[in-house]
Amino acid sequence: MIHHHLNCQNRTFFNGDNLDVMRGINSQSIDLIATDPPFNKNRDFHATPDSLAKGASFQDRWSWEKDVHQDWVDQLHDDHPMLMEAIESAKHAHSEGMGAYMCFMSVRLLEMHRVLKPKGSIYLHCDPTASHYLKAVMDAIFGHKNFKNEIIWCYSTSGRPKRFFAKKHDVILFYSKTNQLFWSNYKIPVSEKYLNSHYKQRDSAGKRCRIRIDHGKKRFYYPEDGVICNDWWDDIPYLNSQAKERTGYPTQKPLSLYQRIINASTRKDDIVLDPFAGCATTCMAAEALERHWIGIDIWKDAHLILTKRLQQNYDACPIYVRTDIPTRTDHGQTAGPYLKVKDSIPEPPGIKMSRADIRKILLSQQGLKCQGCDRKFDNAKYLELDHNTPRSDGGINHISNRILLCGPCNRTKSNIYTLSGLRRINQQTGFMKA
Repeated sequence: MIHHHLNCQNRTFFNGDNLDVMRGINSQSIDLIATDPPFNKNRDFHATPDSLAKGASFQDRWSWEKDVHQDWVDQLHDDHPMLMEAIESAKHAHSEGMGAYMCFMSVRLLEMHRVLKPKGSIYLHCDPTASHYLKAVMDAIFGHKNFKNEIIWCYSTSGRPKRFFAKKHDVILFYSKTNQLFWSNYKIPVSEKYLNSHYKQRDSAGKRCRIRIDHGKKRFYYPEDGVICNDWWDDIPYLNSQAKERTGYPTQKPLSLYQRIINASTRKDDIVLDPFAGCATTCMAAEALERHWIGIDIWKDAHLILTKRLQQNYDACPIYVRTDIPTRTDHGQTAGPYLKVKDSIPEPPGIKMSRADIRKILLSQQGLKCQGCDRKFDNAKYLELDHNTPRSDGGINHISNRILLCGPCNRTKSNIYTLSGLRRINQQTGFMKA
């Protein structure tokens, strides 16, 4: 696989929409993405930490009408139908707002997948309210076989409900780009509690050990210097209001949490990206561990927090603040997810038509008849937009490759058959209109 050089400097912090910025980053140029995206939109996107502390501009709900762009929906319907199914399941099972949030995250996760190197990994920190829907989305983008861990970060804070168990954990979803991921064999020190429970005995030299009798012979087992930790982390405390590293940012996470992630999945001088940088904990953790890093956040004052934190901890650590979009130098190579088309065929030049525009033109030409089975319907809602040659075989999104099918024909055709293949199957199964 081709690796591309990162087309921006180490220690660059972008102020702007991360979707636009990531679309400008070269494919396969990032070693690790570690990020804590928003669930409560206005908390992280449209308010300052000071106003948030006072409860201002706080909104838990996302809106499909206000927060989802039609071109996102068109892209997902046309190029990533499996992913769109995961989004729609969240929309139906939870709420329209959850579907909107999944759509918002999906178009960004597609870019995160693209910019990761083949041995790269992503850790997505999420609220338990949305974690299971995000996992379905990430399965569709990264592939379920590249799911590594659902890490549970356990902590204890004040406040206990009276009608259910206290909610005191976050979820971190860990995926790799491919099965060739880099893993540092990261280990944590063995706790005193573990030593006391598993190594209760001593050898003749007084060293702590575990003694077993095997066929009448004593065998001595000694504790290792460290162990690979479990997928539940209860040894990293939540940041309290008096913690020295506190910045006042309401969703700030401890440095030690992200240092563990970075230590496990990168080497010195590897490149770490945080597309939802917030108060830049990932950037700080990467700097401390001598990794290169890129941060992105839409909040206009985010870089000021980062600058202050760096000045407090490092004597000379310049950062590069940018509001522009980087220019790609990889000739636009997509390196998309495993469900991308086999061959990239450019669409004809001209104005790009939306799905709604294509559908309107096709209805005016073919009427309310399904092109797969020749049945006529009394309402256009029975007809669905699809491709003649499937995207998986290189079909383009242009109107010249579009057809309208009824629901049963669309499901039969899936992303396997061309229109002629579908009609042949319908003929064999007796589904064609007599």
